[in-house]
Amino acid sequence: MKEQIEKIAAEGEATLASLATLAELEVWEVNYLGRKSELNTLLKGLRDLSPEEKKIVGPLGNSTKGRLIALFDAKKKELLEKSVDWQAEAIDITAPGRSVPVGHLNPLTRVEHEIEDIFTSMGFDIASGPEVETEHYNFDALNFPKDHPSRDMQDTFWIKNEKKSEARYHPRTHTSGVQVRYMESHQPPLRVIVPGRVFRNEATDATHEHTFYQFECLMVDVEGAVTVATFKYVAEEFFSKFFGEQVHIRLRPSFFPFTEPSFEFDISCILCGGKGCSTCKQAGWIELGGAGMVNQRVLEAAGYKRGQYQGFAWGFGVGRMAMMKYGINDNRLFLGGDLRFIRQF
Repeated sequence: MKEQIEKIAAEGEATLASLATLAELEVWEVNYLGRKSELNTLLKGLRDLSPEEKKIVGPLGNSTKGRLIALFDAKKKELLEKSVDWQAEAIDITAPGRSVPVGHLNPLTRVEHEIEDIFTSMGFDIASGPEVETEHYNFDALNFPKDHPSRDMQDTFWIKNEKKSEARYHPRTHTSGVQVRYMESHQPPLRVIVPGRVFRNEATDATHEHTFYQFECLMVDVEGAVTVATFKYVAEEFFSKFFGEQVHIRLRPSFFPFTEPSFEFDISCILCGGKGCSTCKQAGWIELGGAGMVNQRVLEAAGYKRGQYQGFAWGFGVGRMAMMKYGINDNRLFLGGDLRFIRQF
């Protein structure tokens, strides 16, 4: 058996030295080191030898197998190094790095974050509510008459309700319902802003979308503590911070069911400073949103006692603010999915 082991060792070493590929090395490993290899078969027969023979053959077999394994590992390392194209794998550490593409915030999101930052710095909370609203919070609690045109299907997306006895639901047409929800769970004095997505059954054009983002502001305190002058100060302070220059507010009488008195508010044109230009149509003012003192019926619907509290509410479209800030002339670009537009911000 001693002679057989020495013969296997000599043949294995000679064959191993002549191998040129990893595939050939794999075959060699099976033939000389595998479980069914001739060497392993001989070593299994040690149990049939006499004690004297085991003392000679055993160490020889183990040392032979160890040497073949070491030679195999060295050969494998040699062939692996030869198989690698080091020129192709080389890294030029002096070459400039590749820029990693990053996402961009939609200008609507950027403007919304900026608006929230300004209002929170002024002590306002941020509230949110369901986008699918009940008729009570969207209309009834806001003092909309039962026959108000905004309740019609041509203005509101109503959700089909098989059971007419249940509450009627629809995608909200404004975020004002969240104001009522907030007042139900908070007692004055309170300051809160309500940003969010709203839905209206409108034709889409450069200035209108059926899905858009709105921002509303509510401030309520004891009777006499919050007035129209308070609203005007807060509004001018906000717009001046948002546009980075002094902005003035002009109020025009209007009507909204949820406020009394009600106003349309304009801001001095930020492009011409109120002197008149093509953007403001030479008027010096830009119409922006609606406002007013909260109707006492709305406060009652929220659980407040009539005549005990007073407050103002006002709102505007986030898209309109973004268009003015970045000089965008088409409202449809915000949600159009055109990456060429988004990458500019």
